[in-house]
Amino acid sequence: MPENALKWQTVHPEPERYNFAPADAIAGFAKAHEQRMRGHTFCWHRSLPDWVHQTVTPTNAEAVLTAHISTVASHYRGLISAWDVVNEAIQLEDGQPDGLRNSFWYQMLGPRYLDIAFKAAHKADPDALLCYNDYGLEKDTHYGESKRTAVLALLRGLKQRGIPIHGLGIQSHLRAGDTFGPGLSHFILAVRDMGLSIHITELDVDDSHSTESIADRDGSVAATYKRYLDVVLATRSVSTVITWGVWDSPHVAGATASNGPLAQRALAFGPQGEVKPASWVIAHCFENAQTQKDELF
Repeated sequence: MPENALKWQTVHPEPERYNFAPADAIAGFAKAHEQRMRGHTFCWHRSLPDWVHQTVTPTNAEAVLTAHISTVASHYRGLISAWDVVNEAIQLEDGQPDGLRNSFWYQMLGPRYLDIAFKAAHKADPDALLCYNDYGLEKDTHYGESKRTAVLALLRGLKQRGIPIHGLGIQSHLRAGDTFGPGLSHFILAVRDMGLSIHITELDVDDSHSTESIADRDGSVAATYKRYLDVVLATRSVSTVITWGVWDSPHVAGATASNGPLAQRALAFGPQGEVKPASWVIAHCFENAQTQKDELF
């Protein structure tokens, strides 16, 4: 899944110009290696180029949004198997009806921008799996439960209106030491019962707050991966797990009091591609989930 190559600022930098080269390179790699590619994202409150803010109005917003989605989705038809059509539309703190974020597209079109986006994506690529994607759904806190309630209402409304939505993306940006309760399982099952697939889309574990040794940090990250994957995979309802990158970047800083500004060690592999405890834990969780699945039949 490209992190930035398919966001507006990169792929549509000027009103009459699309820049497909970065995403085309990723699509070519995926095809050559027989890998599935996920598209991210058509509607987000960030990464909009200046021209959108300067020229889009409530009068032309639907046409601009629809044209963008149609052009990009059509370009990658048959290459991208799933799209995060709308990203992070819920922001409870904004005080909008149903918890919707007071985003640019909301300001231009109101809540119907979600319907417009999903319909345009489905028309351009009827075979692609279309998802809503969001964060903050993982923990059984008051905030987490409130956001889950808002997301369920959003999904339910889309389904009731006959909007072509097929799945939910749970971003899963975790923090080392996090724990996960039964509310997460219940939420996933509630989404499944709507007839939607569940996707873990941006999985990583932030350890930037740790002041421990690298070995201890790696152990804490791995343990957090295990706690999370044990819960979500036990629902037997998760169809996709994607990490937010493959190996740790030496440029992602996480300042720690005793170790200095060490980079986060948030992903499955180290900065040079070295195997870490998280590598084995993730593989074991997948293997265990497959064994449990096989035992059902």
